[in-house]
Amino acid sequence: MSGGSSVTGMDPARERRNPPRRLLVANRGEIAVRIIRTCREMGIETVAVYSTADRDSLHVRMADRAVCIGPPPSSQSYLDRGNLVMAALNTGCEALHPGVGFLSENAGFARFIREQGLIFIGPSPEVMELLGDKVRARNTAARFGLPVTPGTEGAVDSPQAAEEAARELGFPLIIKAAAGGGGRGMRIVRGMGELAESLALARAEAEANFADGTVFIERCLENPRHVELQLLADGNGNVAVLGERDCSVQNNHQKLIEESPSPGVSETMRRRMAEGAVNLFRELGYQGAGTIEFLVQGEDFYFMEVNARLQVEHPVSESVSGIDMVRQQILACAGGRMEVEPGPAALSGWALECRINALTPGRITRLEAPGGPGLRFDSFLYAGCTVPPHYDSLVAKVIVHGRDREQALARMDRALRELVIEGIETNIQRQRRIIGHETFRSGQFGNGFYDSISGEIEHEPD
Repeated sequence: MSGGSSVTGMDPARERRNPPRRLLVANRGEIAVRIIRTCREMGIETVAVYSTADRDSLHVRMADRAVCIGPPPSSQSYLDRGNLVMAALNTGCEALHPGVGFLSENAGFARFIREQGLIFIGPSPEVMELLGDKVRARNTAARFGLPVTPGTEGAVDSPQAAEEAARELGFPLIIKAAAGGGGRGMRIVRGMGELAESLALARAEAEANFADGTVFIERCLENPRHVELQLLADGNGNVAVLGERDCSVQNNHQKLIEESPSPGVSETMRRRMAEGAVNLFRELGYQGAGTIEFLVQGEDFYFMEVNARLQVEHPVSESVSGIDMVRQQILACAGGRMEVEPGPAALSGWALECRINALTPGRITRLEAPGGPGLRFDSFLYAGCTVPPHYDSLVAKVIVHGRDREQALARMDRALRELVIEGIETNIQRQRRIIGHETFRSGQFGNGFYDSISGEIEHEPD
């Protein structure tokens, strides 16, 4: 395939050359607030959607219009594609931004949106289908020159097939859900005696979470770094690379801290990653924002998956590049034009993000947000608002930028000291302990780092 060609063809809605006049934000919380802010700068009217639990949320207050789409359970509100589309059509929206989570990587939803004559701010459903299946994505990445972890080329559907793979690959192994994410449908296996039971558990968990019990097997790398490459593409073969983010600090496969650049990526590796990633996105005719995730061990890196959407941690890349990624998403998907040049973007300094999670639901009785040079605070909180128990625990993101990692770490420590959230329990103090830990400050750690220190930081008094 030549550069600029596509497995999908162009969405007719993208023939327009101007941004939409009105856009539905099909999400909630801080990401909805984030999208509304960029739309306001672009002169785009926004329509928020909300469940009855989110009636007084900040994104509802900020949008030009708001529509209630159902009761608190996500299945009856934020995951109800019929209600979302009716909200968009009844308010005269021309486009829909899915945000992160919920339906943001659902190819069927993207197709449904296009069938209603609306612009979906994201890649085409055909590309999403290809990349959403980890087995197909893995094989596609290998075809376009990205190294993959040794593993099965297809699904593993029986204990006999799993044993055959184990004999070929050796232990430890990791069983992964083909349609999965967030650690669900995933099991590490260290011996043949664990294999059959782990396979059954992984398949059952994948079926329960993704309505798809398909799994595959890879060799398990011990304590690798988790590194992801941020890209923007216009669907016409132009792909910009906004550098990499290190996301190795994780608890139960849930990211806690991200930074850019990665302390464990050399210039040579960075260049090799970018070459393969650009080739893949160009050949797929990818459009919008997308992230390719890698496992890194020494000077070797291995393709893991593509997140065909905006990522929670995108502000890290915005901080080092100076590029508003939501703006470029909208421009690329609505008109096929971006304001960034293809190839590696000019990056500056060092950025860190700490995710602030609610450990309990409740009413916010006091909020003091941090400020000062090189600092950004993305949140939907305000004094008097309620954090409901029904959704993701993320309530805020603290993002800092400095001339180097040392200054960024100093700014993050200051910011976390300044941040006050009362009325609910949060992980603010745990985040301070992580960034103050000597191993984290050394930059020499992998994705097993948090597990290795969790005992010492979780039991200290806040």
